[in-house]
Amino acid sequence: MSTLHKPCRICPLSHCHMLSIRSFILDGGLQPLPAKMSKENESKRSSVRISHSLNEPEKDHVTSRRVSVLQCLLQHDIQCSLSLQDEVPNIALLGSGGGERAMLGLLGSLVQLDKEGLLDIMLYLGGVSGSTWCMASLYKEPDWSSNLEKVKDDIIQRLVGAEISFRDKLSTLKKYSQKDNFSLTDIWSALVISKIVKEIDEHAVTDQRSQHSKDPYPIYSVIDKQSCRDKLKADIFFEITPHEAGYSLTGAFVDSSCFGCQFDQGCKINDQPAMDMLYLQGLCGSVFADIINILEHLSSEIKKLFCHESDVMCYHAPSGKEQTDHLLSSAQVDEVCQGLLTLVELNLLVLREEDPSSHIEILYDLLRGKLNEEEYEKLIMLDMMSDGMAKKNIEKHTLYVCKLYTDWFQHQNYNSTWTVIVKCIELVTLWIWGTTYNFLYNMTEDISPHILKKETRHYEDAGIFINSPFFSVLRKERHIDLIISLDFSDDDPFETVVKTAETCKELHIPFPKVQVSEEDKRAPKDFYVFEGHSNAPSVIHIPLFNTINCGGDIKKWKERYTTFQRSYSCLMISDLMEKAEMNIKNNKVGLLREIQKVINKRSTNQTLD
Repeated sequence: MSTLHKPCRICPLSHCHMLSIRSFILDGGLQPLPAKMSKENESKRSSVRISHSLNEPEKDHVTSRRVSVLQCLLQHDIQCSLSLQDEVPNIALLGSGGGERAMLGLLGSLVQLDKEGLLDIMLYLGGVSGSTWCMASLYKEPDWSSNLEKVKDDIIQRLVGAEISFRDKLSTLKKYSQKDNFSLTDIWSALVISKIVKEIDEHAVTDQRSQHSKDPYPIYSVIDKQSCRDKLKADIFFEITPHEAGYSLTGAFVDSSCFGCQFDQGCKINDQPAMDMLYLQGLCGSVFADIINILEHLSSEIKKLFCHESDVMCYHAPSGKEQTDHLLSSAQVDEVCQGLLTLVELNLLVLREEDPSSHIEILYDLLRGKLNEEEYEKLIMLDMMSDGMAKKNIEKHTLYVCKLYTDWFQHQNYNSTWTVIVKCIELVTLWIWGTTYNFLYNMTEDISPHILKKETRHYEDAGIFINSPFFSVLRKERHIDLIISLDFSDDDPFETVVKTAETCKELHIPFPKVQVSEEDKRAPKDFYVFEGHSNAPSVIHIPLFNTINCGGDIKKWKERYTTFQRSYSCLMISDLMEKAEMNIKNNKVGLLREIQKVINKRSTNQTLD
């Protein structure tokens, strides 16, 4: 493993007078370091990096960003040495999950930080789930923090605007279906996330590399599903940045442009389509997905597809080779639509514990003419299982019928769109999320063998484990002094920080002791500080809804903004953002006080060293 050296000085004028250094910085004397691009670096992009150290581009970004942090501290008369980079605090702002509530809560918090002149003290911005939807919208705009008011207005206008067209969603879904590892995450992104965020963002996360020299460094967090299931806690936490994707604590990374590509023994052997930001938002934000939700969306999309195909039939001749190759007849469209809708409804009835027998009969009638005697008998046999196995029975029915439809479509050379819909139904039945080629496959490094053996891994919403991205900034190489935790959870507003403290204790990661009273859980205030000792960072924790900004109406506000609802009205958006803004405005003094404390702590630690 490589060793990370202490950060270098940000200002070469270490013996200058204080005012001279202030002028040097305010006049723009320090500029961002140029990106290091060489043939050697280019060749490394297709290789796995096993190391705990930060990659060079992130180091460069952080070094440049520290100039903004130092300038911001000076403007607030914060006492900090102007000569040593080591005395400038590393501050990370974290946004928890919580659907659109989290997306808008983070946006409102950032807007108010900007108004208070505190946004530039943030070195990192990390998010999970709904907070990553906000981040994706922000980092689409170059140097967004320099023009946040306009960026905010554009985001809100989009959220209250028209929905994405069926044609565009279907086109995205078809594009995703061409991947080797098509999964429910692709379906969720194309059909649901696009509906929530009201856009299909085809930018790659790597597009953020050269456009954000004035912004905090972004970290998107997910978890490794298999590691979570196997309770391999150090290997659970996975991060995606503009430059690298990989295991935060394990120290295994790949260039973000290659994330999703096929690897063997640490080298790329097969390209895959680049991961776009819509998919990344689906990968990060699927915690509130459930099988009924997705089946209902599929039912809606099948009906839209039926209408679309029927309309197309009006513009084509009823016969001819073109129709045979690309289109179904109107009668065939109707029959296919009925069959697929019946299949979806059948699963919904079973999940709702309602009698599915009538839909089974309908399905039999629709398929009878397409099945030979052996196939029909197999279908009947699937239906002869006991009532206690009803759900398992329907799963077998669904997968069997999906295969029949797929074979039939291919034999008839029908429109590939119907095949994609059938694939979607299969994936819902199997409940397969976030399938991605494992870039650590077949490696022999000294990391968990559980990760090395599988050709694919499954990544999903980090909120399933801990609903805030603490562990991405707890990488010791990032030297974080202060974490500002914005909590947008809909239940216990302290669960994220409490569970993080417990996990850190198990993994021997420095973290402050967290004690929260039952009264605070029931009626939280708007500002908590958990002070770190020795090498542990301090944590400021700010629950979205609290007794300060909601009075005695916390329950009412939570009921108004549930995680599972979508499409907030303009009034709901403004009201929610106002609550988030109040949490920053009311605590500016407290934020500055804690920043001064961690600066003093840094200075003391350096003196002792």
